[in-house]
Amino acid sequence: MEDQEIEAPYEDPGAAPYGNFPNYYSFNPPENRVSLLPPGKLRSLLHRSCEAPIMCLDVGCNSGDLSVALYNHLLQPSEPTDVPVDVHFLGCDIDANLIAKAQASNPFPKSISYVTRDIMDSSEPEDPIQHFLNGFNRSTFDLGFCMSITMWIHLNHGDQGLIDFLGQLTNLCDYLLIEPQPWKCYRKAARRLRKLGRQDFDHFRSLSIHGDMAKRITGILTKGGRADLIQRFGKTSWDRSLLLYRINRPTK
Repeated sequence: MEDQEIEAPYEDPGAAPYGNFPNYYSFNPPENRVSLLPPGKLRSLLHRSCEAPIMCLDVGCNSGDLSVALYNHLLQPSEPTDVPVDVHFLGCDIDANLIAKAQASNPFPKSISYVTRDIMDSSEPEDPIQHFLNGFNRSTFDLGFCMSITMWIHLNHGDQGLIDFLGQLTNLCDYLLIEPQPWKCYRKAARRLRKLGRQDFDHFRSLSIHGDMAKRITGILTKGGRADLIQRFGKTSWDRSLLLYRINRPTK
């Protein structure tokens, strides 16, 4: 993998229809998000004994830079007396070139894994995400990260696609950290495609879920008591909120 040449899938980054921008982290470094997270905050929520690792899922991981930064963040103690924790990450992305790049540069291959996966495609005979969980004898991840992914799901799969995607995340994860793109980003993405002379997103003009996307996504997740918004971590330099949700599981 290390000698494999990674080629950008699109000559113009604005043409990436799923947000799979080459060199994404050169213009939106991981620190833009991680700096908003108080040291030890997520770790304290997910406290486990040393025998039970913290399991994390990063959906739309691109080339993996943010996965690595979040992994390192979770290892940091909030107090000197905190015991070490074992953390395992799975990053998935629709773009095989980006996953190859993530695998080639992975500094923690024993703790961070990457797979090519279109999370909206249910036709795959074996789901690598479920396979990863099965390997740890787990049914859910402790924490899922969905960082600037919701817009691309929404534009490519419509309102119902966004609702289904968020439903999948609540089934897969016990906590969710989501960074929704604001509505102005939808307009910019559609405008970029038009300037390049490409076909517009199939669903852009028919979306009824719009406006304050952080509020709309919170409404979808909290409907019927499925999840609670438990923390807002401020906004990044790109004016995007970081929202932490706790998923409510039925008691047996």
